[in-house]
Amino acid sequence: MSRISHEGVVEEVRGDSVRVRIVQTSACAACKVAGHCSAAESKEKVVEVVDDRAAAYAPGDSVVVSIEPSTGRRAVILAFVVPFLILVAVLVVALWVTGDEGVAAIVALASLVPYYLLLHGMERRLARKFSFVINQ
Repeated sequence: MSRISHEGVVEEVRGDSVRVRIVQTSACAACKVAGHCSAAESKEKVVEVVDDRAAAYAPGDSVVVSIEPSTGRRAVILAFVVPFLILVAVLVVALWVTGDEGVAAIVALASLVPYYLLLHGMERRLARKFSFVINQ
């Protein structure tokens, strides 16, 4: 499967990092993974691209950034599927243990706090896996 690509404009270059403003085009609506792509959610999106050749870019340069389609699927799994499974599992166990639906619901919702804190703690590591690249 081909990469998901978006045209953008370099907004800022800092060290080995390039900030690129992506403008959503009408092609996003026809894209098969538009529902899972964060670039398709808004009219404009700024993405940070770590690139060893960052010094070669200047603000205002037109570039094409891309990302693997599998990255979108992984993001959906981490953001929605895993939390849903945690929520349901804890809800069932808490309901079985306490017998109180209200308590079970609160415990199930509270069980998501450590998960999202873990994701936040792994932000740097995840950023490397969920990163755009600038096409040549």
